[in-house]
Amino acid sequence: MTSKSTFIFALFFPLTVAAMSAQAETYQWKDSNGQTVVSDVPPPATAKGRRSIGGVKPAVVSEAIPEKTADAPKVADAPKTIAEKDLDFKKRQQESREKADKQAKEQAAEKEKSENCDRARRNLAALEANQPLTVYDDKGERKLMDSTLREQEIERARKFMADSCK
Repeated sequence: MTSKSTFIFALFFPLTVAAMSAQAETYQWKDSNGQTVVSDVPPPATAKGRRSIGGVKPAVVSEAIPEKTADAPKVADAPKTIAEKDLDFKKRQQESREKADKQAKEQAAEKEKSENCDRARRNLAALEANQPLTVYDDKGERKLMDSTLREQEIERARKFMADSCK
């Protein structure tokens, strides 16, 4: 029983497809004398009021060729081409990279600021501990830090911490 159904299907399917593709296109237009002409041959380009009556072509064929303008707005419902999709994808990738780079730079700057604040706190603690500290003079020799220089360094460390460590 199934082979008979398959045979009938195999026989009629090509005939159905052939019949659908064999539909003739019918055109209607007005000639130069104002007479209405109906034919299966497409009208000449000079014919007015051209239209398609049957078949799969559009029902109305416009007389004028639409002009394309460079700044014409794009139809929102039109599907994007592969090139447009690729361009959008590359743009999103670039934006993502830029955002990641910016975040990395911000994190590095924050880390550096935190480390500088920690060093300034340790430096201030060492200066305030009143233990003997040495500094290098202009000749590169070590000398003991006097109280005036110590007070200047303490003041400078406090000012740096007030400006940088918030």
